[in-house]
Amino acid sequence: MGRDDFHQDWEQVSDDILSGVYEWRLQHPKATLTEIEAAIDERLARLRTKMLQDAALATPAAAWRDAPPDERPRCPQCQTPLQPRGSQPRTLQTHGGRDLVLERTYGVCPACAAGLFPPG
Repeated sequence: MGRDDFHQDWEQVSDDILSGVYEWRLQHPKATLTEIEAAIDERLARLRTKMLQDAALATPAAAWRDAPPDERPRCPQCQTPLQPRGSQPRTLQTHGGRDLVLERTYGVCPACAAGLFPPG
């Protein structure tokens, strides 16, 4: 995904958030500052999650499947280069408690059989 793609996607989510906050405020004219802050934070968490997901998937470290063995992630236990075992979705939680789904290559160590999603 290129910079323009990021910008376009993030701009759309931002526009949705801004109009959503506006609509929420119209529906809650007597909201307290704490309630307004919570409503805004909830909506901004959506943008933050989208940005995290896009940025994480854009890193070259996420696509190590076709890398030569000396450039692959290593087993944290024995330092042997991992063997790719297909891509699978991995669900993580952001600091804001939102689900972040990343399609990542799962790896298995040929030496000690440890399996993991390498960081990246």
